[in-house]
Amino acid sequence: MNPRPAKGAVHNTKRIGRGQGSGHGKTSGRGDNGAKSRSGFKNKRGFEGGQMPLARRLPKFGFHSPFRTEYQVLNVDALESCIKIGRLPKDETITPDTLWAAGLINRSTMPVKILGNGDLTFKVNIEAHKISKSAIEKIEKLGGTAKQLFVETEAK
Repeated sequence: MNPRPAKGAVHNTKRIGRGQGSGHGKTSGRGDNGAKSRSGFKNKRGFEGGQMPLARRLPKFGFHSPFRTEYQVLNVDALESCIKIGRLPKDETITPDTLWAAGLINRSTMPVKILGNGDLTFKVNIEAHKISKSAIEKIEKLGGTAKQLFVETEAK
């Protein structure tokens, strides 16, 4: 037994533009005038029928530099907790590669910045693309070293 659609579920397609007797002749259900009645009409994104579109009515403000460098940020308290649980080496130099291996940052082209939020109780030797002043103070206070790596900036 073949499965069939329920009775009344299937209708003939509306045949448009086949004369007045069909009930869909002349304008073929498109109305009399306007862009929507023309062939090839495509509604433009944001078009509001001639009304000033919302994107143009709202005030514009702010600026986003195309040359901005975005960093993956990491606080010293995250380093502290990862050293405590053994995800980061205690005696070796911590680099972006070791941070990635520990799962603290994503492997991407984004450089790494160390921030000074939180407390540090271990001596840490760290290399990162950028390190804040407060982070450097906290690291060097305990006898550690904080070395900044060179960040390549693309000239556009």
